[in-house]
Amino acid sequence: MKKIINNPADVVPEMVNGMVRLYPQYIEKIDGTEVMVRSDKESMQGKVGIVTGGGSGHLPLFLGYVGKGMIDGCAVGDVFQSPSVDQAIALTRDADQGAGVLYIYGNYNGDIFTFRPAADEVEMEDDIETAEVLGADDVASAGPSAPGEKSTRRGVAGIFFVYKCAGAAADKMLSLEEVKRVADKANNNVRTMGVALSPCTVPRVGKPSFEIEDDEMEIGMGIHGEPGIRRGKLEPADQIVDEMLEKIVADLPYENGDEVAVLVNGLGATPLDEQYIVTRRINQVLEEKGISVYKYYVGEYATAIEMAGFSISLLKLDDELKEYIDHPVDTPFFKQV
Repeated sequence: MKKIINNPADVVPEMVNGMVRLYPQYIEKIDGTEVMVRSDKESMQGKVGIVTGGGSGHLPLFLGYVGKGMIDGCAVGDVFQSPSVDQAIALTRDADQGAGVLYIYGNYNGDIFTFRPAADEVEMEDDIETAEVLGADDVASAGPSAPGEKSTRRGVAGIFFVYKCAGAAADKMLSLEEVKRVADKANNNVRTMGVALSPCTVPRVGKPSFEIEDDEMEIGMGIHGEPGIRRGKLEPADQIVDEMLEKIVADLPYENGDEVAVLVNGLGATPLDEQYIVTRRINQVLEEKGISVYKYYVGEYATAIEMAGFSISLLKLDDELKEYIDHPVDTPFFKQV
């Protein structure tokens, strides 16, 4: 393992400490926790609180999106480990400004077992109203569940769009019910698929999370190294994009003239040069399908430590979602005017 760290056990607290010292105008840490919250409390008064959380190792997800127009706080665990219930309780209490708190987090059992007990506690002890939206945009994981059943799809990079729309709705002082409706709408209209070229190494483990040959790729791999849907020889960029887009578009039927926001997300070790090659092909394919791109986001938005690869997310838009996508954002890692 080659990493610029000290003790592997100290990676997360030292990283959080570094972020707080670098961005005091945006964030502060709740003492005794790895919970990051907005420091500009005066601009949050009366709005619905938006909070999230999950394992570390995905920057700028989750911590990097704490700020105006996105999320109001975040609890993180160790690398690829869920935060604690106590962290989620402290986070919720800080984010509540009298209008309730919306949890937005990925569809992983560890995170569910963190946030749902926290919601029960703050509703009973503090009379804080909460609601939740589970990101579940990964086309490569199991298909849609039957009505009434829990979705088994993973939440991956597409949760960025859910934060974006929900944060904008909260900024516009919508009610908790309405902010949740907007978040659900974004969540239901985003689809993602990724491809991995190399593994990542969790510091406490000290060895790669999986093995893959130098000339191989795996389509559909998750952001923690969860198995994908196909492993094979590395192909040219255009062929990889074509396969991924075909599955994404087929999963949420599109019509000629539909508009989308596109997120091309590097997984940690993929140069922007290669991401722009991917973006070029995405544009070609969507034009051929009669799908119009309203806005592109290209870069590292949800990484897997130093994994090589990328993901593509499409958010199907209507006039309401376009308004929220356009809303200004000011966070440590993402800004939009």
